[in-house]
Parts: sequence; structure tokens; C-alpha cells
Amino acid sequence: MVVSLPDIMLMGGEKKLTACLLLLLLELFLEGAESVPNSADIENHLEMGRQFLAHNQLSDALTHYHAAVEGDPNNYLTLFKRGTVYLAMGKTRFAIQDFTRVLELKPDFTAARLQRGTVHMKNGEYNEAAEDFEQVLYEEPHNAVAHDSFSRIDPAEEQWQLVQDLIARGDNRNAIPMLTQLLEISPWSVAFRQARADAYIEMNDLLAAISDLRSVNKLSQDSTEGYYHLALLLYKIGHATSALKEIRECLKFDPEHKDCFPFYKKLRKVEKGLTNAELSRDEKQYQDCIQSAESVLKHEKEEQMIIFEAKRILCTCHMHDENHGKALGYCKDALDIMRDAQILCDRAEAYLGSEMYDDAIHDYQEALSIDEHMQRAKEGIEKAKRLQKQAERRDYYKILGVKRDATKQEITKAYRKAAQKWHPDNFHDDEKKIAEKKFIDIAAAKEVLTDPEKRKQFDQGHDPLDPEGQQGGHGFHGGSPFAHFHHGSPFQFKFHFN
Repeated sequence: MVVSLPDIMLMGGEKKLTACLLLLLLELFLEGAESVPNSADIENHLEMGRQFLAHNQLSDALTHYHAAVEGDPNNYLTLFKRGTVYLAMGKTRFAIQDFTRVLELKPDFTAARLQRGTVHMKNGEYNEAAEDFEQVLYEEPHNAVAHDSFSRIDPAEEQWQLVQDLIARGDNRNAIPMLTQLLEISPWSVAFRQARADAYIEMNDLLAAISDLRSVNKLSQDSTEGYYHLALLLYKIGHATSALKEIRECLKFDPEHKDCFPFYKKLRKVEKGLTNAELSRDEKQYQDCIQSAESVLKHEKEEQMIIFEAKRILCTCHMHDENHGKALGYCKDALDIMRDAQILCDRAEAYLGSEMYDDAIHDYQEALSIDEHMQRAKEGIEKAKRLQKQAERRDYYKILGVKRDATKQEITKAYRKAAQKWHPDNFHDDEKKIAEKKFIDIAAAKEVLTDPEKRKQFDQGHDPLDPEGQQGGHGFHGGSPFAHFHHGSPFQFKFHFN
């Protein structure tokens, strides 16, 4: 008897409630029956999966194999096909799950067992791999793939034991090539890659270690510790932006991670400072560049490569802002950490701005020794030589800032003012070198312009302090006391000016 909704409404009490429940269950059953894919739907998903697989569109193929498995979860062939797609995508954990389910449904399916053994071997799980290969050889004694794979397991296990002994003795140099050989057999082994990453760190080959740690994180999928250590290494080599990306991956798994969260707070400030400094530099906003780079140095006082990045930028921005003394100081600091051709050229530009031509040429030449094809350095040398030639005749009036008809009293007054300003005892480090040169030129200008004979020679177009231009032994005590400093780097000395 079919019960309709109007019939139910005429019923009373318990009969009405029972009938409603029965009707509801019937509707749910019918809905479930309609949602179960038929064989045509499953075959369509399998065909679409094959097509996407043929075009190496693995993600799309996997979607259709998922649908086919959901339609018939006990079809071992469909599970096997999905397992092979997982394997191609490097999702080894899911591939093993599918192959294991296949073998539960059909224990004599040798292809699935061979594939599972292969995955175990690539994972470095040699005991499990050996069991699968032995079973394959029991069923198919002449299976060449199983024979070859099985024969490699014992030597690999022995080599792994030897590697562990080498690492325990601190012999990372010999352990690394042996680990590389093991990874050719077991490229998905987290243990092998982590061991090689640790060995690279001990050898201070941080770039190689970073490459291995990226693989470890990809294979592990949810390793917060892995992301933390990778971020630390990237930060150590000065890659703040990349480090910030990795530390954020750690926080996705654990927003309050005891190591990742404190590091993130510091890293975010450093990365922001470096990024803003570089952006301001590119936009020629040099004061903003300097301010941002200086903020980095306030947050980081230990990691040398981060300090290097900040001082490299400060060197460039001070140079462009014509703060030549400060530029020389930051350039030197950066170069003390790492020799870099671009920084050498920046320092050379600062030297040119300070009229220290020999020093500029030296830096350009050193930059070329690092990069022999560097056009900036080649053009810089030519520029420095041209400027040096133009500056060979010093303008003593310009040095003291007086007119050509200035009196001796005006010249002496100007000399005292300039000498007080540029006295080397008032400066330090690279700024002191600039002051020493200027002080030498100031003293030379005073000597020439307060001596009637020398001033006359200068006004006639001859520099009485130029060794090549001196006539008849003119000059202080038979020659210029400054000649051997001319346009070069001055020696270290102290003045006592009164």
C-alpha cells in the first residue's frame, strides 16, 4: 500500500509520526540512489583521466580518478591507476595507500606490488621494499625490474651505515658524495636529504643546504621545524624576503610556534626596512633609502649578511646623495664583509666626488678583477683618468674661496677658516682621508698665494708646487712639501694647528 501525504495528514497520533518517518527515509534512500554514479559515469571519468594523463595534466587526471574511485571503491584497477598518478606527482604516501588497498583486494596483482616496492625504495624504506620485491620474484622469478631493484638494496643499506659512521666522526666532506649516490637510488628519502643538508651546513655550503631543506619540507609537507630552519639559513645568507616566506609557512601550521613566531616579528621589520630601502633607492629618494636601511641596522646587529645588505644600500644611497665621507665608510664596512664589484664601483664614485682619483682608479681596477666584463668599471677608469687630468692644475684661489685680487690679509683669513674646518683631527676613518687631502690643498694654496713670487708664477699659468712645472728650484725648501701626496691617498699624520 502506497501512503500519500494527504493520507498521512488524516492519520492521528503515533500512526501519523511513524508514517512521516517512513516517508522521510524513503526520500533519503531515493536521493542516495540517484547520487550513486552508474557504470557509464565511472567509465567516462576513467576515459577523461586517461586523456589528461596522456597530456601530462596530472592534477586534472587525478580529479577524474578520484571520482571513479568514489563511484566504485572496490575496483582494484581504478585504485591502481590513481596510485600511479599519485606516484607521478611525488605523493608517495597516497600512492602506497592505493597500492596497499589494491593488494588487499587482489593479492596476486604483481604490478601493484612491484610499484609499491619501487615507492618504498625511492623513500629509502629498504626493509619494506625488499619484502615486496621478494614476493614479486616468488611469483615471477624472471622479473628483470624486481631483480635489479632487489640487488641494489643491500649495498645501499651498507652505504647508509657507512655514511652515518662518517658523520659521527665529523667527516662531512666524504659523507656528502656518498649521500648523493644514495639519493640517486632513493630521491624521496627525507632521512638522506636531511643528513646531506646537515653535512652541507657543517661545510658552510649554505646554498646547497637550502636546496636540500626545500626538498625535505616538500616531502614532509607539514614540518614546522623544517620551515624554521630553512628560514634561518635564508636569513643567514641575507635573503630576508625568502626567509619571511618560509617562516610564514611555519606559522600556517602553528600560528604561535615557539621559534617561528618570535623570529617572524623581527624578520618582518628587517625585511620591510630592506625592501623599502631598495625601493627608495630605485626611485632616487636617497634620504628615505638611508633612513630605511639604518632601521635595519637597529634591528640586526649579529647576522653579517643582513648587515652587509644594509650597508651595501647605505653605501650606494650616500654616494648618490653626495655624502661622500659617509659613503666611503659604509662601502668599506660592506667590503670588509664581502668583496663585491658593484660596491667597489660605488666607492670609486665616492672617491671621484672627493677628488681622490688614484683611489677611484684602484677600486675600478679591483672591480674588473672580479668581473672582467664589467662595463661600469671600464667606463669608470676612463672617467677617473679624465677628471684626474683636468684636476692636475689646482686652482688655489678656488681652494681658499677668495677672489684673484684678494689681499694677503684676506688670503690668510680664508686659510685659517678653511684649515680649522678641514683639520684632520676633527674626522675619523674614511672621512679623515678626505680631510687630509683637503688640508694639504689648503696649506699649498696658502703657501703659494702668500708668497709674491709663487703667486706671480701661478697667475702666469704655472703651478710652483708642481714638480714638473717648477723652474729654478722654486718651492718651499727647494720643492713642494705636498708634491708626493698630489692626487693620491695621503699618509697618516696629525696636525697641530694654531
